[in-house]
Amino acid sequence: MELHEIEAALQSAEPHERWGAIAQLGNYDASTAVPILISKLQDPVFLVRSFVARILGKHQTAESFAALLEMIEFERDPNVKGEACNSLSLFGQVSASHLVKTFHQDDQWLVRRSILAALADMDCPDELLDVCIVALGGEDLSVREAAIDGFALLVGTTKETEALQQVLACKNEDSWRTRVRVAHTLRKFATPEARAALMELRQDEDRRVVAAALEGAL
Repeated sequence: MELHEIEAALQSAEPHERWGAIAQLGNYDASTAVPILISKLQDPVFLVRSFVARILGKHQTAESFAALLEMIEFERDPNVKGEACNSLSLFGQVSASHLVKTFHQDDQWLVRRSILAALADMDCPDELLDVCIVALGGEDLSVREAAIDGFALLVGTTKETEALQQVLACKNEDSWRTRVRVAHTLRKFATPEARAALMELRQDEDRRVVAAALEGAL
C-alpha cells in the first residue's frame, strides 16, 4: 500500500479502512510510520487504537516508546491497554518497571494477564515475582492462576525460594482449579518442601487435583 493511499484511508469514516492502513505502516521505516501512528492515538474506535499500539511495537524508537507509555497511562479500553503493554515489553528490560507500575495501578484482568505474559517472556525475575505476588492478592481467578504459573518460571533464578513459598501458601485454596495449578507448578521445584506438598495434594478431595499431583509420578 502506497503512503498516499494509507494517508487517504486514515481519513476514512470506515474504521476497517483506518485499521487496515495502520497495519500497513508496519512495513514502513520508523521515521515515516511513527508520526502517523502517534496522530491516531485518540481515534474514537478502540480497534483502531489497538492496531496503533501493536504497530508502535514494531518501530522501537524513543518516540514510539513515549507514545506507548502515554497509552498505558491514559487509555481506558483494556483491550488497547493490554496491546500497548505487549508492545512496550518488546523494548526489553527498560520497559519492565513501567509494566510493574501499571500492574499495581490497574486491576483489570485483561491488562494484568497481558503484563504477566509479557514479563514471563523477559529476563526480569524481580519484576515477575513482584507482579505474581500482587496478583495473588487480587480477586480474579484467571489472574491468580496465571501468577501461579509465573512462579514456575522463577525456578533456577535468585527468586526461586521466594516463589516456592508463595506457591506453597496456595496449596489449600478453596478453588480446585487453583490447587491444580499449584500441583503443576510444584513439580517444577526440586525441593523437599515441594515434594511434601505434592504428597499432600495426592490426598486432595478433588480427583482433578489428585491427577495433577500424580502426573509424571507413575
